[in-house]
Amino acid sequence: MRHLRSFRCTLCLLAVCATIALAHEKPTITTFDAPGAGAGPGQGTFAFVVSSAGVIVGEYIDAHNVSHGFVRSRHGTFITFEVPGSGTGSGQGTVPESANLRGEITGGYIDSSGSSHAFTRSPDGTISTFDAPGAGSGGCSPPIICANGTQGASINPEGAISGQYFDNTGVSHGFVRSPGGTIHTFDSPGAGTSSGQGTFVTFTDGINPEGAIAGAYFDAGNVFHGFVRNPDGTFTTFDPPGSVFTNNSGITPNGTITSFYADASSVFHGYVRAPNGTFTLFDVTGAGTGSGQGTEPFNINAAGDITGAYIDGNGVNHGFLRLKSGAITKFDVSGAGTGSGQGTIPVYNNRADAICGFYIDASGVNHGFLRTAVEEE
Repeated sequence: MRHLRSFRCTLCLLAVCATIALAHEKPTITTFDAPGAGAGPGQGTFAFVVSSAGVIVGEYIDAHNVSHGFVRSRHGTFITFEVPGSGTGSGQGTVPESANLRGEITGGYIDSSGSSHAFTRSPDGTISTFDAPGAGSGGCSPPIICANGTQGASINPEGAISGQYFDNTGVSHGFVRSPGGTIHTFDSPGAGTSSGQGTFVTFTDGINPEGAIAGAYFDAGNVFHGFVRNPDGTFTTFDPPGSVFTNNSGITPNGTITSFYADASSVFHGYVRAPNGTFTLFDVTGAGTGSGQGTEPFNINAAGDITGAYIDGNGVNHGFLRLKSGAITKFDVSGAGTGSGQGTIPVYNNRADAICGFYIDASGVNHGFLRTAVEEE
């Protein structure tokens, strides 16, 4: 019996050791390039959203600097797509921005005249286009901020879309489009009314299942402040303590928000704003303390875990994952450049903390990546 007990104890210890080893196994990072992606500076592949099933939606810029959409399956196969009417010149094309759990995609496309329009793509590949009432027409500076036109920014599980449009005077306004196609426009209190000012919504993860919309407004003094548009249409505006510039990167189902703000020295810091309005501020160890450096959260999942980038003292980007508990893990994608403006840029973390984004190599070319989470025993 003594030997049998010893044998059983040995098996137990081996099992415990195996469990510990599995729990501490490093997550896997897979890199990829969409078919047709360009290999010049500023070109390449950008991953914006990863579903719980591992499906990635993003954009690639080809050798002629034209943008295209893609859907990458969990097995690594690609479907590329263009919105009908997308321009084929430099700076034009299709730019997906957000996708929901049903596989519906929204974003914007830039036509041959340089005007931006919004679109939705259903899981079967059917594409519909639309413009917000009052949207202007004219030139655009891709891939995000346009001088005129409509941009779909985020889509929630029910298919409601939040976005922004620019009028003919260059002022930005927000909109929400119901799953049935009805569009309501809005402006945040305090938003400026001169060209380049106005109301800007959050991309990718900016509208939650209840219909609350996250964003920021640019006031008459050219300062950004955060806002939440509640489902009933009322607004809450805010700035973290010490902020002279407040960004807004994402909102959870319960209304928690994350992003970054700049202090008086133009250094970036992360913040989490709870539904009751309390702030938690944080910096990733190793983040630079000079102008244009610091910590930049880009997304928050339903559990309250946050991903983003921090910029070090040399201007290089690095990835991080901050759990709701406050524990932070840092990472870099192999092949990421180590020069100023290069490095690893996570964009989105799903419910299981699988993270997608892109990295910029030493030649300034962008490549997609997926960092898979470790499932603990």
